[in-house]
Amino acid sequence: MPDGASTKSHRRAAGLLTALLLAAATRAQTEFVAGPLFADYRLTLDEGERVEAFGPFWVEQRRDTEEQVAVPPLFSLTTDPATESREFDFLYPLLTYDRYGSEYRWQLLQLLSFSGGQDQDGDRRRRFTLFPFYFQQRGDEPQDHYTALFPLGGTLRGRLMRDEIRFVLFPLYSRTRKKDVVTDNYLYPVFHRRRGDGLRGWQVWPLAGEERKDVTWKTNGFGEVELVAGHEKTFVLWPVFLDQTTGLGTTNVGRLRAMLPVFSWFESPQRASTTVLWPLFTWTADREKGYREWDLPWPLIVFARGPGKTTSRVWPFFSHAESTNLVSEFYFWPLYKYNRFHTPTMERERARLLFFLYSDLNEVNWETGARRQRRDCWPLWTWRRDFNGNTRLQLLAPLEPLLPNNKSIERNWSPLWSLWRAELNPRTGASSRSLLWNLYRAERAPDSKKCSLLFGLFQYQSDARGRRVRLCYLPLTRAQTHSEHVSEHR
Repeated sequence: MPDGASTKSHRRAAGLLTALLLAAATRAQTEFVAGPLFADYRLTLDEGERVEAFGPFWVEQRRDTEEQVAVPPLFSLTTDPATESREFDFLYPLLTYDRYGSEYRWQLLQLLSFSGGQDQDGDRRRRFTLFPFYFQQRGDEPQDHYTALFPLGGTLRGRLMRDEIRFVLFPLYSRTRKKDVVTDNYLYPVFHRRRGDGLRGWQVWPLAGEERKDVTWKTNGFGEVELVAGHEKTFVLWPVFLDQTTGLGTTNVGRLRAMLPVFSWFESPQRASTTVLWPLFTWTADREKGYREWDLPWPLIVFARGPGKTTSRVWPFFSHAESTNLVSEFYFWPLYKYNRFHTPTMERERARLLFFLYSDLNEVNWETGARRQRRDCWPLWTWRRDFNGNTRLQLLAPLEPLLPNNKSIERNWSPLWSLWRAELNPRTGASSRSLLWNLYRAERAPDSKKCSLLFGLFQYQSDARGRRVRLCYLPLTRAQTHSEHVSEHR
């Protein structure tokens, strides 16, 4: 008998588990919460619904036109037909795939990647990278093709902050081009020759080098002709002897003379600076911004005074710096740090304790009066409020304070440790609270209340139809219609 009873119990448990799996797979239209085994409920902060099953290990969500399926932390897939976008993460950040319209990118740990799409002219291009050894691109136009096998040789275009790079047995020889400037490197970075529009130069680093740029003219994007300033630069035993003249052809010609670490001197109509026993003593007068600064040495001890900048810093004890749009200060760095950026249309301020241990971020749009906030206490909790007034609190948060606003972290990792979630939507008056992956879940709306506890064994709901209570999935009360409720009071 005991064996038979045990078999029946196992069958019932298997039947319940199968039913929950079918419910998750078919996305039951009726809201039902039996967390952490299964929960189907409407979103609080957006229009849509969400299904969670087996604690944090199954998520299915629809929000506006966006659909998401996730098995944290294994993978997540998010699609949005309205924006023609698709995002897939596998053991993030191990493997990611992103697609927006015709543009796509596969990426494995920032090292192996495939990407492609159309440019502004409608030409298609496809890239393959095994960083930093192999680079390849193919496109509709032959001039878009390139292949590079580092360090043997090849060509790159539009990579590594250069318009074009050619190399053979790097660092033996390489040629780079950025706009009109072409640099030939031999045994990089020792020897190079540089040329361009009015430009010529050479170096045998660190022994000596010089570069001269004549005053030239160019046509900007608005079809206007504008001046390109010239310069003359020379060094001997870099960085010991420096002689530079910049801004040639303009009203702000600057001259730098340096024999480090003995002295450094710079003079222009807008700025003057003198350094003695670099970097111990520096004096600067910025005539354009309107301030004078003393560094003893920079950046440890700094004092600046003037309408354009005010700074008092003795690192690491204290610092207060203020300019037209910026305020920055710290005390016993990095114990406390504060930054503020403000303009007539917006303001952003942030206070931090010990880098990420505690952070308080506030942003205000003065034109609309909307405010956005975020507070993090690593690794205990994270709280945020968006410009619409929606708020969300999460306990725990080991990665969110370090990587704020990272959607992949929120999709793939946050469900695993979100022991407590609380959300409030002031526009609709809706709120929700969840403990231990919906083991306890409560929802409120202006005209209803819901509560589920212990795998749904206790459920309570109150709305216009009346109050309903279920215990072990069996109803204990009967819903009252509005007419029945009125007749009772008659």
